[in-house]
Amino acid sequence: LLELFGQLLTSRVMRCSSCVWLTPERQSCEVLLHQRLMGRVVELAAMAPGTVELDMFSWNRRLARYVKAGQHEKTIELYQEMQQKGMSPDNFTFVPVLNACASLRALEAGRKVHEEIIQSACEADVFMGNSLVDMYSKCGSIEDACKVFNNMPSRDVVTWNAMILGHVKCGQGQKALELFHQMQQKDVFVGSSLVDMYAKCGSMEDAERVFNKMLSRNVVTWTTMILGYVKCGQGSKALELFQQMQQEGLPSRDVVSWNVMIFGHVKYGQGQKALELFRQMQEEGVQPAPLTLVGVLNACASVVALEEGRRAHDWVIKSGWDSNVFVGNSLIDMYAKCGSLEDALKVFNKMPSRDVVTWNAMIGGYAIHGHGKEALTQFEQMCEEGVQPDDTTFVCLLSACSHSGLVDEGLRFYSSMSTVYMISANFQHYTCMVDLLGRAGRLHEAENMVLAMPYKPQVAAWMALLGACRIHGNVEMGERVAKQVLEPEPENAAGYVLLSNLYTATGNRDLSKNIERQRKERSVKKHPGRTWIEVDNEVHTFVVDDQHHPQMIEIHAELKRLSGLMRDAGYVPDTNLVLHDVEEEEKVFNLCHHSEKLAIAFGLINSAPGTPLCIRKNLRVCRDCHTSTKFISKVVGRAIMVRDANCFHHFQDGECSCRDYW
Repeated sequence: LLELFGQLLTSRVMRCSSCVWLTPERQSCEVLLHQRLMGRVVELAAMAPGTVELDMFSWNRRLARYVKAGQHEKTIELYQEMQQKGMSPDNFTFVPVLNACASLRALEAGRKVHEEIIQSACEADVFMGNSLVDMYSKCGSIEDACKVFNNMPSRDVVTWNAMILGHVKCGQGQKALELFHQMQQKDVFVGSSLVDMYAKCGSMEDAERVFNKMLSRNVVTWTTMILGYVKCGQGSKALELFQQMQQEGLPSRDVVSWNVMIFGHVKYGQGQKALELFRQMQEEGVQPAPLTLVGVLNACASVVALEEGRRAHDWVIKSGWDSNVFVGNSLIDMYAKCGSLEDALKVFNKMPSRDVVTWNAMIGGYAIHGHGKEALTQFEQMCEEGVQPDDTTFVCLLSACSHSGLVDEGLRFYSSMSTVYMISANFQHYTCMVDLLGRAGRLHEAENMVLAMPYKPQVAAWMALLGACRIHGNVEMGERVAKQVLEPEPENAAGYVLLSNLYTATGNRDLSKNIERQRKERSVKKHPGRTWIEVDNEVHTFVVDDQHHPQMIEIHAELKRLSGLMRDAGYVPDTNLVLHDVEEEEKVFNLCHHSEKLAIAFGLINSAPGTPLCIRKNLRVCRDCHTSTKFISKVVGRAIMVRDANCFHHFQDGECSCRDYW
């Protein structure tokens, strides 16, 4: 007791375990405990050594200590021991025991304690009522919680919070909202919880109503609301609210707020905007956390911003986060998706600890670069080190086999998933297998794979098969598969494009025009081809037949020069997929102005001779652009790396790493 009194004098306040939020009632409770403790010190000083016995105060203190330490089972055992010794519990006894029952979700034990409270002579106060409401709510008995709540003679903010959050946890959002509106003092904590609940349910209108009703909001409330907008795809509203936080009188934006915005922009394909936010965050003096760098690295990967990624890596090293496995995994993923497998492997080899995600990132990196054999070797090493593969591991492996034409190996891995590793195939595995078989020309096996799925096939699997039909010119199957794509998703632009290209490639131009007409009549817009290239730390974007870039005159001149060099080297434009009824010369002109060719020409005139070029395209690179890029790499002596929607292409000396299998 003397030791405890010394702690109190140094402001280490002893607190009642029932008080979760600081309220005037809690302060009164602490004053009472101070007074009782001081009285016991005086009594102790007058007692002879060895004559001190445990009284209710001592028992209660032990109960509170166990609850605070998270030893809830021990709390209940001590309570039972106290009863066996004939001690009569008081208000300060029941509160920690009820808290222990709530933490253990021990409903029956909590009901028994409630009965003992009724049978005792203890006066029911607000602390006891709060603990009962909290216990019943956390144990899932919202009806009992409501009975206690309705019978309480007086309630405080803790009572309302416990009751509202109880309804939230039981999925009764409407009732929780009604109680929140009845609540006189709108508590920040419970308001944030309600906002979070409605955001998770996608009901942002209800979240806005709660947010606007709150008289005071902290940074958590604002961040929760912003996160809700991000999750619901309302990025503009999230950004608007985020910018409002800069206004005078509003809570300052912390690292969590910035993280939400950075990850939100990455999620919706706005990697460049995410990188801009990171730079702004640094300018405002907010120190990033490891999670921030994970988001930044993901942004770099999404826009193939290799140099930006290297700078982020430098930040990781300076901050001492290079041993963080989550950051390390993101570094591997970033380098692989930015085209530098060498750097990805360096990070992998230096990591002090690796988890299954680490191995998956490396295997997946080899897969998108078309290095199937290396991916399989990496998997063997993973198994040798005792790391258990998961379903994502096999998605990466099957993808690696598909991009490299390793059909037999892919079939073997697919079989071993269930027989050796006890992993059930999901739609991603089936789609990879359809792609694997389809690329290899085994179209009927691929179709049977789709039809054999244990559930209704997703459109992605049919799209993989339709793409294979286009590659191998199977019109009959292509028409059959296209129905499976366009009937459930008549707005799927890619389905129209693939079928149209299939008809064009097989000489059925009238059918191709008919498909294009149907697409336009249904107001289905094609996704325009876009290509990005980073030069001098700045990302430039090009679209087909772009006329808006300030260097377009120089770019056209460079394309004309390249066309002459390629023609002398034996290049013949592939005009089969050009649908327009125009002269051959105009078809060649249209091909020359695809977005990836514009980006390559821009890169050539804005970089030193011999410098490798790296570009990214949002769609699959077309056959003519693939051929012409091989010729360009040869006639200008440059290495050109292209990341399209499917994989990486490394062009050098007139050859591509995909070996024309993509």
